[in-house]
Amino acid sequence: MTIDWIRVRERVAALAASPRAAEVFGGHSHRFELEPVLTPDELAEAEAQFGVTLPEDYRGFLLHAGRGGAGPSYGIFPLRRGRDGWHWEGDGADLASLARLREPFPVQGPDPAALDALLAERPEEEDFEDVDAFDVAYEAWDERLAGLLWNEDRTVGAVCLCHHGCATREWLVVSGPERGTIWSDDRVDEVDLRPRGERTTFGRWYLEWLAEAEERVRAPAR
Repeated sequence: MTIDWIRVRERVAALAASPRAAEVFGGHSHRFELEPVLTPDELAEAEAQFGVTLPEDYRGFLLHAGRGGAGPSYGIFPLRRGRDGWHWEGDGADLASLARLREPFPVQGPDPAALDALLAERPEEEDFEDVDAFDVAYEAWDERLAGLLWNEDRTVGAVCLCHHGCATREWLVVSGPERGTIWSDDRVDEVDLRPRGERTTFGRWYLEWLAEAEERVRAPAR
């Protein structure tokens, strides 16, 4: 699917001018503003640093729509150059290991049976006579859960691009067989990452959000 990202930028600007733009979830945060685009040289520099070629529709977004800004929920994390090189900025963007983006994203996460077994072992405060003993037990259990769900190996080959609030996020896979697809991250709710729909690409994800936002501002006022 070829996307006219310049036209997309125009549609986003039209949303910003709508008197009902604030009714779109997250609009108060990004205000339907897209940051300046990257130049081809800037994008080439970033990709050389990461050792990957970013998915084509996301590259188109960066080059013709914006380096970040308006988008699903609280917006697309911008790709910026800092003192230590290129990086994404946003709530959870630092969860991505930029040095490991060339490694294949692991489609299969932790063994579901192992996760279920660990969740069943969650310490309950009423089972402890001493609150300090409960705290020690819970902290040890929580560390085991973090090692299963939140270890860096789980998200190699992907970048965190968006957050929905309450520590739920979306990732874009940039390496491996799922390259180009969006994965939802609800690990805060003690579930593993999962693909968003059936091979939902960045472009499809963004255009679906844009169409829903346009429908929202056109709908009859309640």
